Amino acid sequence: MADTRAHPEPVLIRVEKPSDHAEIARLTTLAFAPQPYAAGDEAEVVDRLRSHRALALSLVAVSGTAIVGHAAFSPADGSDDQHWFALGPISVHPSRQHQGIGTMLIKQGLDQLKAWSAAGCILTGNPAYYQRFGWQPSPSNAPTNEPAEFFMVKLLSGRLPTGRFAFHRAFYG
Repeated sequence: MADTRAHPEPVLIRVEKPSDHAEIARLTTLAFAPQPYAAGDEAEVVDRLRSHRALALSLVAVSGTAIVGHAAFSPADGSDDQHWFALGPISVHPSRQHQGIGTMLIKQGLDQLKAWSAAGCILTGNPAYYQRFGWQPSPSNAPTNEPAEFFMVKLLSGRLPTGRFAFHRAFYG
């Protein structure tokens, strides 16, 4: 993967292509390696979502010829008849973090989910980061196998279900 620190080029957000899969895996592994909350299988989660045909939207951020960011969106079960998605994993190359690339990926992904008339989007993540995009903590809706204090929801066009959510089974191996 190219070092992008010297002269960052503009970033283009686009849908992944099959030729991107290996670079997305390398990027995801690199981005999550230093994180204390990382399970170490984030790249495999993306591959499993793809193999289950559950990678509903996979966006890459490209700078020059290098993929410097990736965001995965997959179907989620909201215990009702609404259409929900999950965000994650989302990765940005360490040398390009804090430059707005993650923000661009999230905003473009949410715009697409709105165009699909999605009820909302869920994630397990850092509330301090994701609340600025409109996600709200929702511990009472957390899947039983997720840390409730980090579970968040973002309503897009629906209503919050009363039950627990479930991420796609590909998240768990």
